[in-house]
Amino acid sequence: MKILYITPKINNEGGVARVLSVKTNYLVEKLGYDVSIITQNSANLPLFFKFNDKVNLFDIKLRKNRVLFLLDYKKQVSRIIKEVNPNAIVISDNGLKGFLFPFIIATKIPIIFEVHGSRYNEEFNFNKNIVSNFFHNLKYKIRNYGASKFDYFIALSKQSAAEWSIKNTTIIPNPIEKFSNSVATLDSSTVLFVGRHSYEKGLDRVLKIWKIIVEKHPNWRLEIYGKGDDEKKYFNLCKELKLENNTFFYEPTTTIYEKYLAASICIMTSRHEGFPMVLLEAMNYGLPIVAFDCPIGPRSIITNNQEGFLIEDNDLDAFAVKLQLLIEDSSLRKKMGKNAKESVLKYNLDSVMSQWKLFFEELE
Repeated sequence: MKILYITPKINNEGGVARVLSVKTNYLVEKLGYDVSIITQNSANLPLFFKFNDKVNLFDIKLRKNRVLFLLDYKKQVSRIIKEVNPNAIVISDNGLKGFLFPFIIATKIPIIFEVHGSRYNEEFNFNKNIVSNFFHNLKYKIRNYGASKFDYFIALSKQSAAEWSIKNTTIIPNPIEKFSNSVATLDSSTVLFVGRHSYEKGLDRVLKIWKIIVEKHPNWRLEIYGKGDDEKKYFNLCKELKLENNTFFYEPTTTIYEKYLAASICIMTSRHEGFPMVLLEAMNYGLPIVAFDCPIGPRSIITNNQEGFLIEDNDLDAFAVKLQLLIEDSSLRKKMGKNAKESVLKYNLDSVMSQWKLFFEELE
């Protein structure tokens, strides 16, 4: 079985790169598949996550002009498809070219769209007015229309599938690579946030919530692991809020599991998500979660008041109240941490990949 994945980047620390490394390694090592990946990494190596040496990597370079960009994309991708001759092509690209792939590339090979984000995802804030609302709603419709033209559509959860008006949908969640025998003691005074410094991850909301927390709990610390933004917007906001003594920024790390084990609570303030690996990994180490009930990831993983708390989106005060409750009640956070550890067992790698094996075999 030959599988060709197409995704923008795998040389970053993002969730898509993480999941793709886990799945492609399994397909190669356990199932003996021939796996290839087309990226636009600009040949930036080394990769953040480990990919098996048997995975064939094709990196393409595209010109910035929009017309030339698409022409380059069509030409180079078509050439690689002809060279690889896969049994199936899997698109993991939430950009416009990803959704329009069936219109750009002519092929009789089955094309699968694997969606990793919300249909309504926005990377940047925008002023909501009649004109901007019109164009953003048009974008959402184009996304759905393009997604409907794929031969198959893979959603990561029922909640994700419900966002899209697509008939040929299969639900296969993200897997956890390896279950941990270690569990956080939850006795430290540390709250953990893992995510890049971007609008969609809601780091501005994190800091405003943390301002409320440190007024009552100045001995607690917030550790933020993620790639910073060029403008250092959130570093500056941290200084404006006078949080430097309680807030610590770190670069992404390949040993993030050590940070999970050293923390007591994991928080997520994203405005949009897909099926966040951060939550699965944190819960794998027994961390209770506090997360905004944003579209659409956290609610797919967390049951409110069981593994943690789901907060009405953008209600910063309510978020702070529940976070403070976990800070003050060690027995509650340990109970929720135990529930979190148990709840992620269903995402074990063999179980999830058996679903992919069945899916691919039915294409033949």
